[in-house]
Amino acid sequence: MKRNINLMAVLVLFMLLGGCKKMVDVQSTRAVAEPNMWNKLEDARGALLGIYGLARTAMVDNNAHWIYGDLRAKQFVSPTRQDLKAVIDNHLAASYPTLEALSSWRRWYAVINAANIFIERIPEVKKADLRYTANTMDLDIAQARFLRAFAYFYMVRIWGDVPLIISSHDGKFENKAQNTGSEVLAWAEKELSATLEILPNRYGLSDPKQPGLYYNEGSSRWQGTLARRISAYALLAHIAAWQGDYSKVASNATKVINEAGNAGVTLTDVGSLTNSSGFFSGKRDSHLLGFNFTFEQGEGGMSGHIEELTLASPFVNKAIPDLYIPKDAILDIFNEKKDTRFGLDTLGRPTSDRYFVNFDSRYPVFSKIKVVEGGSASTSPSEAKFSFFSSVALFTRLEDIYLLRAEANSVLGDRQSAIDDLNAIRSSRGLPNYIETTNGLVIDAIFKERKRELMGEGHLWYDLVRYNKIRQNNLAFTELIRNGGIYWPVSEQLLQQNKLLTQNLYWK
Repeated sequence: MKRNINLMAVLVLFMLLGGCKKMVDVQSTRAVAEPNMWNKLEDARGALLGIYGLARTAMVDNNAHWIYGDLRAKQFVSPTRQDLKAVIDNHLAASYPTLEALSSWRRWYAVINAANIFIERIPEVKKADLRYTANTMDLDIAQARFLRAFAYFYMVRIWGDVPLIISSHDGKFENKAQNTGSEVLAWAEKELSATLEILPNRYGLSDPKQPGLYYNEGSSRWQGTLARRISAYALLAHIAAWQGDYSKVASNATKVINEAGNAGVTLTDVGSLTNSSGFFSGKRDSHLLGFNFTFEQGEGGMSGHIEELTLASPFVNKAIPDLYIPKDAILDIFNEKKDTRFGLDTLGRPTSDRYFVNFDSRYPVFSKIKVVEGGSASTSPSEAKFSFFSSVALFTRLEDIYLLRAEANSVLGDRQSAIDDLNAIRSSRGLPNYIETTNGLVIDAIFKERKRELMGEGHLWYDLVRYNKIRQNNLAFTELIRNGGIYWPVSEQLLQQNKLLTQNLYWK
């Protein structure tokens, strides 16, 4: 399972991928014929879950989510891998297979093309199979639209301008130039808004948007697995934050927080957050938006999860992690007493090993996320026979949304509301309430809390971009933003295949 592509994703990749090669870079002919594909309810279920599988693969292939989201922020250091060092140093055009793969958007256009085909062909199932109701079809289409919008937002944060493709043309594509990132995000925002009246907050229960069983299965099958209305509000909040529209951030984040109870979404205590069989393992409603790997079903792999990069002994049979955070940086981040995530006692000894173990060694091991062999393996490498990881590929959780709303209210001038949300997270981690004389400006304290709380979850680079857009007190970073250096280069292979594409200005 080297690339974490499960059987369903593979099947749908063959069945659903119409061609994008002429327009982007996916082969334009169908791998198998589809005369028997869109005839029955089971086809609808398989095709929809296949889109989820492709989105999950796009998140984790080549450790993409964590390399994109964490490495350029220079928090982690790589002692051995030159390709990771190149990303950390912003040498993204360096000649390494990992960087070339990450410069290509093919994984995300596979998601988009599968969603396009699903939306176009799914009425055939309703016509052919009376079991497939109009309500279920509308709900399935809303999920496909959600995943397509998510894919576009994800790509805009990485490449800026990307081609906006919203129909499959039955696999007969022509080359297409990039649309501006703002055009793509405006479209994605409309798509997500259209799903809000359709998506439920619970599947397989008594949600008025989706009463009763869903595909003949109850809530335990679907929890933490499918896009929900609360997921759409969370994604809308992130899209608005990337655009600097903080009124929309505050509005959508508030809707997430207000609907959290009905959606089974809660704040997570630090014990569960860092337990090997806790928050990052299995399927959970509090995975506000994520793509899980069920160990009991053989999902996961030795590659594609953050644990592959950050764990070493005593968790796995590996002497040196590929990535670590130096001791001085750890102490600078966790510089307040009583922090239950990490801290030192009066003798300079760690008070907790939740976020880090082997702190006094040359390479402290980042241990916050450590779902090895389903979270049930011993921390002894001699007993953990395989470095098999199955942590969720998480995009957002409720703590992220609280801090995003705090960021928005700080920018909008509602200082007290910003402080209240900041304190909600601080108090849950054993810290006293925010005091300006101790913690600095509110906006600085919010972003520092995001650095602590969301460490290793793929947020830090995007947080740095937003922070520097707000504060504009770092000339070098401001120039990087102005010149488009915050984006990745477009793969040279894509540029050769589609002459209408242009390289991002910073990388020309």
